[in-house]
Amino acid sequence: MKKHGKILLITPPYHSGVVESAGVWLNVAFVYLAGSLRQAGHEPVIYDAMSHWHTYDDIRKRIEAEKPDVVGTTAFTAEIVDALKVLKLAKEINPRITTVIGNVHPTYCYDEILASPDNPVDYVVMGEGEQTLVELVDCLSAGGDPGKVRSIAFSRDGKVMVTPPRPFIHDLDSLPLAWDLVDWPIYTYKPMKDSVLAIVSTSRGCSQKCSFCSQQLFWKRHWRGRSAENVVMELEHLRDAYGVNVVMFADETPTLDRKRWEEILDLLIERKVGTKILMETRVDDIIRDEDIMDKYRLAHIDHIYVGVEATTQATLDSFNKNIKVEDSKRALDLINAQDIVSETSFVLGMPDDTPESMAKTLELAKYYNPDMAFFLAIAPWPYSEIYPSLKEHVEVKDYSRYNLVEPVIKPKNMTLQEVQDWLGNASREFFTHKMNTLDTMSPKKREFMIKVIHIIATSSYLAKTMKGSMPHDVKRMLEKIRS
Repeated sequence: MKKHGKILLITPPYHSGVVESAGVWLNVAFVYLAGSLRQAGHEPVIYDAMSHWHTYDDIRKRIEAEKPDVVGTTAFTAEIVDALKVLKLAKEINPRITTVIGNVHPTYCYDEILASPDNPVDYVVMGEGEQTLVELVDCLSAGGDPGKVRSIAFSRDGKVMVTPPRPFIHDLDSLPLAWDLVDWPIYTYKPMKDSVLAIVSTSRGCSQKCSFCSQQLFWKRHWRGRSAENVVMELEHLRDAYGVNVVMFADETPTLDRKRWEEILDLLIERKVGTKILMETRVDDIIRDEDIMDKYRLAHIDHIYVGVEATTQATLDSFNKNIKVEDSKRALDLINAQDIVSETSFVLGMPDDTPESMAKTLELAKYYNPDMAFFLAIAPWPYSEIYPSLKEHVEVKDYSRYNLVEPVIKPKNMTLQEVQDWLGNASREFFTHKMNTLDTMSPKKREFMIKVIHIIATSSYLAKTMKGSMPHDVKRMLEKIRS
């Protein structure tokens, strides 16, 4: 490999119809990786094959045109099949291309990947990638021993080698970002006209113990935040340099440190940044912030997702959510009171679920009154804490279906098709209910809901369900939208 190599970072062309329904989202991890690689003297290229909806033939042509020394990709569990195809393609084009993969699935399933007979992966970057990938590329450029690079896994002499872990990066403010390498025109937020959408990470990590989630494992329940000044300066830069007018915070709990979070809100208000912000956080942080919820609104926090996940205390406890059922309702009420769009999700398809328990969840979802609710199939990530208790109920082994849309766990008293039907029916009934309450909403929310439900009914993973045996109420709802 030459001294200052070209590194082509490719997103796998995976689609499930979930995130694509709301907009086109960039992979902010590549912006960080590219920034660090460039600072070290390498030539990174970001190629978002997923957002461009490119085929494997398109990807082949791009790899041939770029002639990279390294092809890197990323994979959560549902993406892994396509990610490995991308790297296999790179090896077919030129066996001398070094292939690298990172993100949560390879970090924990590296053994399964590297031990596969047709494995196309040279190196797995485990955990946080900026320092590790730079050190690996530097090492390969110099002809060094990759066994001395921390936090990687690779195959040597038929054995899987794993190097010692690397400490987390302490100062997130110091990381360079390659925003100029982003293909800005393709990134938009569908409910907002003429939008330019960025994904911004204000912190890393999660201190919670949710048993079904990968994040507490990936970050080892360790949380670090960027400074308020650094975050707000980035939003100003994105607005002024690239016309970004809507931002989604990528982090799980940007609000964890109350003092830092309030500083961010105060700076956004004081400087009149004006960028619409979409975010997620925890129910208990919203309740904690009851006295400053007006600052959320004044800072242009436009949309908040909180993870309710379940409507029974027993299920919440099995998920290690560390919240009470009644807290979820209160948090959603606080968000709604500020005329901020509220969103949540409910996880269905657990082994003990029945049509009756799912019907109860649907009714409670209506009572909680979020603006948007999504009914998702439990996905048994093979590295999650909850996996051992779900393993015997796993019916589907194809990782590409572990996307929260397609059920892969079979409840004791339901078929997979029955679960699938219930997920669709619950969504259809919930959004029909919301359309029937349009007259009770503020003008802002009414306009938003009309746009969103039209998107859901026509171009999301729920489109088939909404169009299938469409009830009269839904037909009337769509007519209302079009009028």
